[in-house]
Amino acid sequence: MHLKVNPAHPQRIRSLLVANRGEIAIRVLRAASELGLRTVAVYSHEDRFSLHRTKADEAYPVGAGRGPIEAYLDVPDLLRIAHAAQVDAVHPGYGFLAEHPEFAAACEAAGLIFVGPSPQTLRVLGNKVSARALAAGAGVAVMPATGPLPADPAAVARLAAAIGYPLMLKASWGGGGRGMRRIEDAAQLEELLPLARREARAAFGND
Repeated sequence: MHLKVNPAHPQRIRSLLVANRGEIAIRVLRAASELGLRTVAVYSHEDRFSLHRTKADEAYPVGAGRGPIEAYLDVPDLLRIAHAAQVDAVHPGYGFLAEHPEFAAACEAAGLIFVGPSPQTLRVLGNKVSARALAAGAGVAVMPATGPLPADPAAVARLAAAIGYPLMLKASWGGGGRGMRRIEDAAQLEELLPLARREARAAFGND
């Protein structure tokens, strides 16, 4: 079967690296296998016995010396593996680097097909703040929201009070619900903001 991802890349995809883990990777690997593609998985040291590595034709360790999540954010090592395995394309799954424009751009610069939106689309829509601004500029009704939150907790509390509770706290980058919290009051904001920031940094490399 002929799989075309982007008109800019009319070549046939014959082999695919899945830059993710667990059930997400398994689903992508299964779909790729059904399309007759050669598949390559990556795994952190902690995931060396994970099921997803057994579902690919080949599997390689990624992010040596990094933590179990940070390993999957190691762009240079992912590109190294992609070239060593001689794949045509990289599929990010969701979460991790799926909405990271620089990863998409790095894949393209390395001569690899990024299975997903273009880097420019990711720059505009991957960041929820800029995506909201784009929608508002196009006349789409949007809910009240802040821009990127400042580092000062007191300043964040003032912004929250100006909008009014309850609030939804959301990571600017990434998806899949990571870094998202329902906030009922100022005390909960103080408690959950640091947790959400740490989760977003761990999941997407950006807090």
